[in-house]
Amino acid sequence: MGRLIDGQWSTQWDDTKLTNGKFVRQDAGYRNWITEDGSAGPTGSSGFKAKTGRYHLYVSLACPWAHRTLIFRELKGLSDHVTVDVVHPDMLEKGWSFKKDDGPAQGDRLFDFTHAFEIYQKADPNATTRVTVPILWDKYTNRIVSNESSEIIRMFNSAFNALTYNTQDFWPINTRTDIEKINHRIYHTFNNGVYKAGFATSQHAYLKAVTELFDTMDWLENRLSTRRYLMGDALTEADWRLFTTLVRFDLVYHLHFKCNRSRLIDMPNLWAYTRELYQMNGIAKTCDFNHIVRHYHFSHETINPHQIVPINPAINWMEPHLRGHKIAS
Repeated sequence: MGRLIDGQWSTQWDDTKLTNGKFVRQDAGYRNWITEDGSAGPTGSSGFKAKTGRYHLYVSLACPWAHRTLIFRELKGLSDHVTVDVVHPDMLEKGWSFKKDDGPAQGDRLFDFTHAFEIYQKADPNATTRVTVPILWDKYTNRIVSNESSEIIRMFNSAFNALTYNTQDFWPINTRTDIEKINHRIYHTFNNGVYKAGFATSQHAYLKAVTELFDTMDWLENRLSTRRYLMGDALTEADWRLFTTLVRFDLVYHLHFKCNRSRLIDMPNLWAYTRELYQMNGIAKTCDFNHIVRHYHFSHETINPHQIVPINPAINWMEPHLRGHKIAS
């Protein structure tokens, strides 16, 4: 992936030899918050008031972390309030690029930059940071508000409610402790677990990661046998954080990241649950399976050195899910 070091692009990659073959994800470095009145959020500085047209989102349609933010932009009716640019699916020697394709990747409409690292350079010419998406950008101050997806979705969940009158709440205060417990397990063993398995460079690290991953999938399969959603009858952020990994599982992680004990479609409760979420209003258009398959297989030369992109599996995402009927019975 590379990174910026003192403002200069470097192709330096994380050395798994230093971590006994384990892939270790670094924390996001930009952690400000948009709030309804511009007051400071849990981290970062104040001054980021929710306002129509002020903020811009840079995303990859292949990236599960960025996908979360696109989903919340749809769910919370923010399409007319937060603008979006999509990077090209090929992430090569200079990282995410704004090369155009025949689809949704249509360049950088704010600055006409060629690569995402230039966004970070504009925010801080001396930045030392990984160059990741999503990037939530403030057009007024030319600053990065946040590149932490789990916090961006919480901003989108509530900060713009006074503008949109959309009061759906996927982070309800009375269940936050329980949601966080679910999030914690899913993040460490599943969302990030697929990467731990896929980028492992020792057999021990791979086996530990893939075992924990399928333990969690089995736990989820059982949990969803008696609950429509992870927390019961109501959708929460935990469901959407899980969905973006599930929807990529058979397409990419099963083969490319060697998570091949089972496929998603072999797990009836998880598979029906994923279809239900996919079929909800506005969600399908956030899922670009061509970008997903292309990105992982063409960009990860350490895993796929010949950059051969497989054909997509034939998956019927619109098959009736029957979740409500089955849980009720």
